[in-house]
Amino acid sequence: MHSPSDALVRMANDIGKFFRSQGEERAVVGIADHIQKFWEPRMKKQIFEHLDEGGAGLDLLTLKALEKLKFDMRGKPTAAEAKAAIEAEAQAKAAGAGRKSARR
Repeated sequence: MHSPSDALVRMANDIGKFFRSQGEERAVVGIADHIQKFWEPRMKKQIFEHLDEGGAGLDLLTLKALEKLKFDMRGKPTAAEAKAAIEAEAQAKAAGAGRKSARR
């Protein structure tokens, strides 16, 4: 039986294999950067949950990269969350401007 995380573990390890030849330090940064930039928030959330459960199946470089990424992202919104917050703020301002013009 496969868990929902199996595909993400495989994908993360494939990314790790690509960066492995660059040496550990650069590989860890490269893997973390790639996942940060190209994985959607739900994927990152799911792989971080898998990491919290022990990270079964993750290669060592990939594991280190995910730990680094999770630490680096601590408390920071994902790009999707930041975009949603900006859009919500713009909608609130637009709604406020609409109420002001309706009062005139």
